[in-house]
Amino acid sequence: MTKTMPEARQAAQDDLSQAIALALRHLQDTQSPDGSWHGDYGGPVFLLPTLIAATHIIGEPFDRETERDFVRYFRHEQNPDGGWPLHTGDESYVYATALCYVAQRLLGVPADDPDLQRGQAWLLDHGGAADVPPWGKFLLALLNLYDYDGVMPMPPELWLLPDGLPAHPSRFWCHSRMVYLPMSYLYGIRAQAPLTPVLRAIRGEIFCEPFEGFDFRATQTRCAPGDIYVPLSRLYRVMNRLLNGYEAVAGKSLRDRANAFVLDQVRQEDENTNTICIGPINKVLNMLCWHFAEPGGPRVAAHRAQLPEYLWKGAHGTHMQGYNSSQLWDTAFAVQAICATGRVGEVQSMADGAHDYIERNQVLEDTPNRALYYRDPSKGGWPFSNRKHGWPISDCTAEGLKSAIALQPHVEGPIGAERLHDAADLILGWQNGDGGWPTYERARTLPWMEALNPSFVFADIMVDHSYVECTSACLQALVSYREGYADTVRAARIEQAIERGRAFLLKRQRADGSWIGSWGICFTYGTWFAISGLRAAGLAADSASIRRAAAFLIAHQLPDGGWGETIESCKRGAYTSCPDGQVVMTSWAVLSLLQSDEADSAAVQSGVRFLQDRQKGDGSWPDETIAGVFNRTCAITYDNYRKIFGLWALAAAEARLRA
Repeated sequence: MTKTMPEARQAAQDDLSQAIALALRHLQDTQSPDGSWHGDYGGPVFLLPTLIAATHIIGEPFDRETERDFVRYFRHEQNPDGGWPLHTGDESYVYATALCYVAQRLLGVPADDPDLQRGQAWLLDHGGAADVPPWGKFLLALLNLYDYDGVMPMPPELWLLPDGLPAHPSRFWCHSRMVYLPMSYLYGIRAQAPLTPVLRAIRGEIFCEPFEGFDFRATQTRCAPGDIYVPLSRLYRVMNRLLNGYEAVAGKSLRDRANAFVLDQVRQEDENTNTICIGPINKVLNMLCWHFAEPGGPRVAAHRAQLPEYLWKGAHGTHMQGYNSSQLWDTAFAVQAICATGRVGEVQSMADGAHDYIERNQVLEDTPNRALYYRDPSKGGWPFSNRKHGWPISDCTAEGLKSAIALQPHVEGPIGAERLHDAADLILGWQNGDGGWPTYERARTLPWMEALNPSFVFADIMVDHSYVECTSACLQALVSYREGYADTVRAARIEQAIERGRAFLLKRQRADGSWIGSWGICFTYGTWFAISGLRAAGLAADSASIRRAAAFLIAHQLPDGGWGETIESCKRGAYTSCPDGQVVMTSWAVLSLLQSDEADSAAVQSGVRFLQDRQKGDGSWPDETIAGVFNRTCAITYDNYRKIFGLWALAAAEARLRA
């Protein structure tokens, strides 16, 4: 018998209600004892070899079981052509292949191992280790597998220049700054591991020419064509020649003074972050600084003790993550998904645990002597992972603030007003001159500084630009804060900040109606954030900008009802579709359309049905392609996104259906 419209609507509501209940249960089942959601933040394959090289240099390897698991990971990530990718599922890179080959040899895998022989053959067919990009050459030099003549100079004396100069290292984006800081010390002292028989053997395995007598200086700016995403600029080539000239005449007295200055900066970064450091590369490089400065000292031991924070044991082996975790970020999104269901009371213990984690991990004070160590204010912020990490980020602070406010009616002892004021002040202080928000710090130099990017592999690493996602998150947080604290002394500043942020988002909309994302793949991610920010800032659902965005999303819906993009969207700046829909990207698209005048469209209904059909019996969703990205070229895993955004999209759809 054909159902009437009310009956059909009720059946749809019942189906959604059941799916949401299952997703909530799965979310609760996967909550960590500390109240957070702790998942894999892996994907980049080039990180683990850096860790293995560092532990080899300091003479403190991991236990044999862990090292066997490292090898298992390398075997799983190896491509059919024999090479290794920059990130899981990518094409082979000379950078990753050289480092993964060396790492496995250091782990005891013999040179005649068939898989290593395939990797070696691919590497030599593509130019060998002489064609790795600069970061790879530097790591090989630390291992005594490359001559420092082949490393582009990074003299520590640059840190002694007047810090008002736009090219002073303190003005770099903080992730690059904190990588080049220890690099400059290690370069300044020409740090190298002792030459052992295994290293001598590797020298003969990774180059197309004999190591002895090789012209390393000629390879400084060489890079395999397949590894190049950002070619070395003419400006940097000129600067590189000048730095080579300086190295030829550098005096010991000034070098010693510069090394001491840099090592003090390294020390403060370690203390600010409890030796976790801002990220995995500078983590291991800082440890190596202390190994060479204070061999066997307590600072090396403190670093070595924290290394497991970066490891993740997965189904295919143990790898190194891109951060010590994404716990705060994931937990803040989980809270908002839970609140969107309207069922907080049904999962009170889960909400209480999440609130406790968010409350415990807000940064409550600035770093000591922050001006001396080039740090911006931190008080009131939230980091990406946990408070110990010590580096608050604009969008993490915004999502933390939004979550804290959303939970206020639902928990005993919510975060107090003064701490929320601190978060709002920090967000207001972060806004860039163009009206958008950066990641960690207000932009300290001009966009042209990207011409001094020496990495070849990664884009946008020199300046803390304004980003669509950060801007949207901060706008939403300020609107949430304003609604609860409208009479504060910050009211006028907030209104002005919201207006400027809204103008930034409108200006960043592309001609096709989309926004490109920088920290997720890619147009579905950027467009969801932009629509959410604009709607929070007062733009109507039927405004021209939102309509154009909705039309873009609908035009890219796949026949199965879902949405899906690949990393090529980020690399090319053009929408590149997956063959099949992906749960996370479909969730972003559905959440976007539900905020437009297409909320009741067939596209939304198909997207919701896709999510319901993909859901498994335990409330989870199956594994799929990577949804995160950084610096345009490297994909990174957000293990919790499926369970969080799938739930959130279904909850928003149910709210719309009931309305």
